[in-house]
Amino acid sequence: MSVAALFGSATSFIKFFSNSARRSSLSNRCCRRGGSPASMGKLSPRPPKRVQYAALPYRFSGRSREVMLVTSRETRRWIIPKGWPQKGKAPHHSAAREAYEEAGVVGATARRPLGSFEYEKRVKHGRVVICEVYVFPLKVKRQNKKWPERREREVKWVSASRAANWIKEPMLRTIIRRLARNIRLTRNSRRMGDESETEGK
Repeated sequence: MSVAALFGSATSFIKFFSNSARRSSLSNRCCRRGGSPASMGKLSPRPPKRVQYAALPYRFSGRSREVMLVTSRETRRWIIPKGWPQKGKAPHHSAAREAYEEAGVVGATARRPLGSFEYEKRVKHGRVVICEVYVFPLKVKRQNKKWPERREREVKWVSASRAANWIKEPMLRTIIRRLARNIRLTRNSRRMGDESETEGK
């Protein structure tokens, strides 16, 4: 056998051994992860995302800032009024409508959301969708004695700090704390403005 042929055979053997080792390593990794080589690199499909609008009702009680929470109908956990977009209505109007239907509150709703959060919602036939919820602050003027879902949910006014502790979704907790901070800064700036006007008179 010529030197060239011998060198070619050795090179082929090295390539075969290297490829076999890589295949064996890949197979072992797949087995440890509970998958197969064919499934490596393939991520499970993410559930479809839907949009909802929510209201974050708030009021002043003396020096404290309170927000209103409601319970969900299925799991009875504490949330804020939210729901699907309503045809022909602006997002903040849809949020205000949900606040009335779920908690009976009426007031001034901000046109821009304070933020958004995501959660998983189970819909018909057990299907799960990801909902991105845009949160609109609502300064409550009054709460009606009767509203559509008053027998289906609990409603409670709590301090912003307590509400943040009761809420499950981390991003919604952040939004509640952000609202409380913004309200505090707004009230302080107004108070300073009133003092300045008094000094000038």
